[in-house]
Amino acid sequence: MDISLVKSRLEQYRSMTERRLDELTMPLPDCLYKSVYTALRYSLLDAGKRIRPALAMEFCRLCGGEAADALDFACAVEMIHTYSLIHDDLPCMDNDDLRRGKPSCHKAFDEATALLAGDALQALAAQTIAQCTALPAERRIMASGELFRLCGIDGMVGGQVIDLESEDKEIGINTLIKMVECKTCALIEAACVMGCAAAGASDTQIAAARRYANEVGLAFQIIDDILDVVGDEKTLGKPIASDADNNKSNYVTLLGLEQAKGVAAIHTDIAKESAAAAFGDEAAFLISFAEYLLERIY
Repeated sequence: MDISLVKSRLEQYRSMTERRLDELTMPLPDCLYKSVYTALRYSLLDAGKRIRPALAMEFCRLCGGEAADALDFACAVEMIHTYSLIHDDLPCMDNDDLRRGKPSCHKAFDEATALLAGDALQALAAQTIAQCTALPAERRIMASGELFRLCGIDGMVGGQVIDLESEDKEIGINTLIKMVECKTCALIEAACVMGCAAAGASDTQIAAARRYANEVGLAFQIIDDILDVVGDEKTLGKPIASDADNNKSNYVTLLGLEQAKGVAAIHTDIAKESAAAAFGDEAAFLISFAEYLLERIY
């Protein structure tokens, strides 16, 4: 793993994302509803690993564009991701009090404001893509279609439904995989494909992006499940043992700790092979990034 490459490029993409998110969410001086802006900026800015924006910009670069070409698409993905976290933390969902190392949005403000902040981020994501007029309309249409398909009923929302309906139940591994593919992999896939869209990528490149995203997403969730058991709450920035507290099955409860680690490694290897086959030596970051996610502690 080339950790220096991972860290330097992640920092480059993170800095670009932070600056643009700040610009996109700055309220006008005479705004009468700044409270919602304050809440969404509280949850959105200077927070998280920015994995999805990084992947969007990297796939754009790999497919012949400049990383900056995909910046607004990357920000739209992060807005959707943050909206989902705000809503996931609400008492009617997972009822979590901590997110990204600080009180969750509904704890820092109130439930109604948190709900509206999430709604606003979802709408702003669509607006951001539509107004990215530096890119041809067909690329914006493709990006929008991918994002809202994969965060909707057959993607992220569907995964959350499976998650909620699985509380206090024993579920099989196939149900768990489907839930993870919808709830976690889908938005990573959206990021990767939107990066391809920004560059006008080929069908072959887009297919490789989907494969990489799905395998990385599965590995990412398995590591999340492992960290929920063995991780440190302060390091993670969110509660641990949340699945156990909510009587939910995950990879560790179904497979055991060691087997779960092994399955995560297999998914990571497949992701690396997919990236290498599609992009050759240029895939160095994607390969090291997959290894980095496998070994993360937060």
